[in-house]
Amino acid sequence: MAVKRIVPNIPASDIAAATDFYRDILGMEIVMDHGWIVTFASDAVSTPQLSIAAEGGSNTVVPDLSIEVDNFDEVLQRVTKQRLPIAYGPATEPWGVRRFYVRDPFGRLLNILSHV
Repeated sequence: MAVKRIVPNIPASDIAAATDFYRDILGMEIVMDHGWIVTFASDAVSTPQLSIAAEGGSNTVVPDLSIEVDNFDEVLQRVTKQRLPIAYGPATEPWGVRRFYVRDPFGRLLNILSHV
């Protein structure tokens, strides 16, 4: 048996806000849309992962999702342009990532990161 994918499900009443954030800020594509649920994906291949944490590192709270991007500066610029409040960072961490925390439109704390 193998886990093929892990999909976080985020409750939301405003699906359009999800599109504005996950497509327009993070560049993800809509791969399924039933009206009541929209699934976003990237064409990047990845292995399913699940992290269990007592803290978020650097004395931060545990984020709801960690999203690794290949265009960190571009995503940071989009977040700044939209005037979204950055909850932490940007910071280069001792374990080799550059990251910042931002909340999505539904209040989920996202750890946006790139390996350095």
